[in-house]
Formats: sequence, structure tokens, C-alpha cells
Amino acid sequence: MNDRNNNLVTGSFMSSNTAEAGQSDAALRILKHLLRNFPGTTGVRLLADNHIEVSTPAFTLLLKDTVVLRRLIFSRSPLPLADAYINGLIDVEGDLYAALGLKQYFQSFDFSLAVRWALLRDAWRLPAKPKSLTGTPFDAGNFSHRHSKGSDQAAIAFHYDVSNLFYKLWLDKQMVYSCGYFESKDDTLEQAQEHKLDHICRKLRLRAGERFLDVGCGWGAMVCWAARHYGVRAHGITLSQKQYEYAQARIQTEGLGDLVTVELRDYRDLEGEAVYDKISSIGMFEHVGLANLPLYNATIKRVLRPGGLFLNHGITHDEEGWQRTIDTEFINRYVFPDGELDTVSNIQHRMEAAGFEIHDVEALRPHYALTLRHWVSRLEARREEALEYVSESAYRVWRLYMAACALEFEAGGTGIYQILASNPGGTEPAVPLTRKDIYA
Repeated sequence: MNDRNNNLVTGSFMSSNTAEAGQSDAALRILKHLLRNFPGTTGVRLLADNHIEVSTPAFTLLLKDTVVLRRLIFSRSPLPLADAYINGLIDVEGDLYAALGLKQYFQSFDFSLAVRWALLRDAWRLPAKPKSLTGTPFDAGNFSHRHSKGSDQAAIAFHYDVSNLFYKLWLDKQMVYSCGYFESKDDTLEQAQEHKLDHICRKLRLRAGERFLDVGCGWGAMVCWAARHYGVRAHGITLSQKQYEYAQARIQTEGLGDLVTVELRDYRDLEGEAVYDKISSIGMFEHVGLANLPLYNATIKRVLRPGGLFLNHGITHDEEGWQRTIDTEFINRYVFPDGELDTVSNIQHRMEAAGFEIHDVEALRPHYALTLRHWVSRLEARREEALEYVSESAYRVWRLYMAACALEFEAGGTGIYQILASNPGGTEPAVPLTRKDIYA
């Protein structure tokens, strides 16, 4: 170990309580072992209030309760760090993206048996319960992933019914809560989201008078854009009460009542056959559940006319299935309790198995990384206003989740694709011979 690492731990314990002094000494020893190889660590010191400060050039981490270290050692997972940050046991000042490097670092632990025993002995000395946690710990509760209609609605409410005003603080003016489409890295978020809405309309070759369905319509951006700019008769469905209320008011404000309707409806309850000419699903199928994808695809195919186009826009994973990992556990515990992802090849396979013909697949991974960084920046800039609508814990969940996702998209562990498909059987080709109409 070099001299810098030998001198990581500074400061002295400021209490006469022998038990607390022993706990603080144990905590400092643990941190000395854990951070000896973390790039850029310049110091770990005990503060007068028994908090522990970890300093790096990019960020400062303040550990407010040593129970975090106990959980970290016993779980051998960085998830307790996320839990501690969300519930106020850890604060991060400075570059949150750099601090998230701790996740990857802690996943690569490879200590000798002797060091592991030493860490466990010190961890046993630390408190088992937090002493400084106030309020109710933030998490989604227990979702079974059986994806009943009731549980799906509850999961959607958990994430989307937080507060329309909260989302309005950091989304673009169209209120689009999905990946933007950047023609340049210098595009504003507003430009990127308008590009995305129009890009989808062009891919679907929307024409005036067509019947258009948006499955999981959010706050109504897609249906309103398609009606206003392409003259379609648009219908949106959502499970979120607050999104529904916002979209209803938006339709009236924008004078689109003759062209646009929205309703609270589960996709499984869509009625009829060949009802729509074109269908989009944007950032929705991730909520369906992998076991329900055959039903999801079959339902959309049923309500889409022969020759009609379906655009499925959604997030994918670099591993098959939805296995329990640190990342999936975090997402399901704090963000999307019903969320499940799969590889893009499996998603396409399921669409083909349902009878769709796939025409185009476009990867948008860099676009989502840019979108997320915009969202994080805008949320951070309006933190005080955000806390008028959500709790501190909820604010931290969204900030942490979006920053971590930006890094995941940049690293390639997560992707996002637009898959354009058609329901075979139309009298005319579903798409032109070339794609000049989209990219001209």
C-alpha cells in the first residue's frame, strides 16, 4: 500500500463513550480496507458529530450512520449504499456520477480470507439498526411480478402518480417521459423530444383521418402531437390517474377535443378487432412482464388492422431474462416495482411469434444517455421546488436512479430500441421500398 493509502484515516473520536469509540474505530478500519484502492480517495476522517467524511477530488461522501458499513459487509453488495443515500444515511456533495463509481468498485471486492474475517469482526461491532433514520424508509413494498391488473395498476401509481408538478419541473414542455431523439449533442431537451415525437409519426407514416392508438400514453404528448401535426384521430390509454387527469385537461387546453381522447384502461381490456390503423407503445412494454409479452403482442395485433403499423419503443437489457441482480433489485425496490427487461433479440422473437412482420429496428442508446443527463441536471437545478411536491427520499430516488441509468446506457449494459412492425394482410405494402421519407 502506498503512503497515501496508509494515511487515509485521520481525525480522532470525540466522545467519552467507550462503546461508541469502539464502533467508530471499527468503522474507520473497515473504510481503510474498502477504499485503499478506490481511485482518487484523498482522505477518510471522523468528524466531531461522529459522522465520517470520505474525500475525493470529484465528490465528498458523508456517512452519517455506521450501520451502513455493517450492511455493506454482511450483504457483500453495494445496494446498502443506495438504500442509505435514499434514506438520508449518506450524503453526496459534488459529482454524483463520479460517486456512482463506488458501485462498480464495491462489486469487484477480492479480499484475502484474513481481511474478510477482520472486516466481519469489525462489522459485528457496528449497530444493527440505524440511529439517525427519520420517517418511513422509501421502497415500493412487495410486488409479486405476477402482473395482475390490480398489481400493475398499483405499480404504475407508485411511479407515475407521484405528482404531475414534480415531473413538470424537469421534463420538457411536452411532458415526454421517455428517450429523446438528438440530431446533435447540442440540441436542447425540448428539441430532442419534439424530434422524437415527429420521428415516430414519420415512421408510422401517419395520415390525416387515420385511427391511431398510443398504448401507455403518459401525459398525452404523443396523441396530441400526432393529432395536431398529422390530423389523425388519436386515442391514448394509461393506468395512471394523474396522467389521465393531466392529459384530459391538456386536450381541452390545446383545442383537440374533436381529434383526441384518452381513458384509464389496461391494455388487456382493449376491445374489438382491426380498430386502429397505426399503434405506438412508448416506454410501456417494460411494465408488461416477460411472461405477459405474448398476450401484449397478441392484443395489439388483434386491434391493429391488416397492413397497419405498430411501433414498439422500449428499454432492453444485455442479458436474457430478468434475473435477480443488484441492478434489477434496485429498480424493482425503488423505481419500477413491476419492471422487467429482456434482450432486443428476444423482444423481436416474441413479436414475430405473435405474427408481426418486422421492418425496421433502430438503436437509440446514446440518445437515452443524453436524455437522462438532461433530466438529472434539470432536477438538481430545481431541488427546492421539487421538495414542495415530493419527500427528500423520493427526490433522492429519482436523482440516483436517473444518474445511474445514464451511466448504464453509456456503458452499454442497457439499450433502447424502436421496432417497427406490421400486421400482415394489407392490400398495399406496409412501408415504402426505401426509408427516404423518414430521413429526408
